[in-house]
Amino acid sequence: MQSFEINKEDLLRITTALDGTDEELKTVLEDYHASEIAIIFEKLDQEARERIINVLPVDIASEVISEMDEEHHPEDILFNLAPEKRSEIVEELDYDDATDLISQLEEHEQHEILKDIDHEDANEIRSLLSYEEDTAGGLMNTDVIQVNLNMDKKDALEEIIRQSEEMEDFYTIYVVDDREILKGIISVKDLIKAKADATVADLVKTDYVYVKADLDQEDVAKLISQYNLASIPVVDDNMRLLGRITVDDIIDVMEEENTEDILKISGVSEDEELSGNWQDAVKSRLPWLIINLGTAFLAASIIRGFDSTVAKLSIISAYMTIIAGMGGNAATQALAVTVRRISLNDLNDKQAYDTVLKEFLVGLINGASNGIIVFCVALFYDANPMLGLVLFLAMTGNLIIAGLTGASIPLLLKRVGIDPAVASSIIITTFTDCFGFLLPLWLATKLLL
Repeated sequence: MQSFEINKEDLLRITTALDGTDEELKTVLEDYHASEIAIIFEKLDQEARERIINVLPVDIASEVISEMDEEHHPEDILFNLAPEKRSEIVEELDYDDATDLISQLEEHEQHEILKDIDHEDANEIRSLLSYEEDTAGGLMNTDVIQVNLNMDKKDALEEIIRQSEEMEDFYTIYVVDDREILKGIISVKDLIKAKADATVADLVKTDYVYVKADLDQEDVAKLISQYNLASIPVVDDNMRLLGRITVDDIIDVMEEENTEDILKISGVSEDEELSGNWQDAVKSRLPWLIINLGTAFLAASIIRGFDSTVAKLSIISAYMTIIAGMGGNAATQALAVTVRRISLNDLNDKQAYDTVLKEFLVGLINGASNGIIVFCVALFYDANPMLGLVLFLAMTGNLIIAGLTGASIPLLLKRVGIDPAVASSIIITTFTDCFGFLLPLWLATKLLL
């Protein structure tokens, strides 16, 4: 199945239907999946979105809202609905999805929604709201299929059937004791194939992966990816079963974390929405640009220190911008790889050393290769082999520095507890710019003048 993309025909069809009756609009919407309607919402105003939600059946409307990108503020659509419609949608949502939406609202708005829904549902959502948003507890769904350790096969199957009536899907059966302490997992297949007199205790697998409620969501994603799990149980400090996290939730987490890392490396705050307005973009980016401006002045001060060299050998100024630019590109490559490695695994000392050594060797080989090209250019255009030697050494040296800083700076920042994706790029740019100017100017001063 191909991914859905908004085209003019679909958008025109929906907007035309919005001018008609509710029945006509509802008929048109039946041709679209809930996730497709959520994408179409990106091109519609708030009034149109709310009207569509109101004409859709509750199960479809709840799915549309849960599929919406948070940048388009589905929580506002939810809150602005009539109380009865709003309550029906919240009660239709999985607890984790409902919590994600409600958590984006003001406290008094949360209270207004929760007081109107089923008491049990409200208590479950309040419980989830107590966890930090980016933890396993904030990510989990409290709907689980669980059976008691002491049940026989017949009772366990009956309990699974009873509990599954309230759930859309499930992947794993969790086994608990009389105190709700998680003891292991069991598959439906093993339970069905078991002998009639078998008990859950005979079939339970005690070798399983679980997470604590306060574990960061990125670490949860790593575990699910590492062990190829469809879901993972969440427990408290006493191993009491609290809920589960499914792979579809983790896909959203991985997209969110990757986007956050890309923005940070680029010097953009993760608070900036990708579809936000220009005021938010300026507010997010300007501080980093001012810091970059300060480092640029530092690099410029190096050139000032070699005024006499530049005056006597003006051609060097053209080449040193190339060397500085190449260093910046090489450092960005090393930085991106290193930050990604850090995000996937907590590197030990041996792995960190190997990472830095690898980037040193890459910088040496790439620097020498590009240095030879620059040497040949200088020899051909300027007929000056000594100038070519200066440029060769400067290019090689700056790309070595780029590799070393691109790998070591994020590792050092991680070691002292600073997010390497946030500050690394500015520090590394300072190094490559400064040495990109310093090396050719210093070498030219020593070897050519």
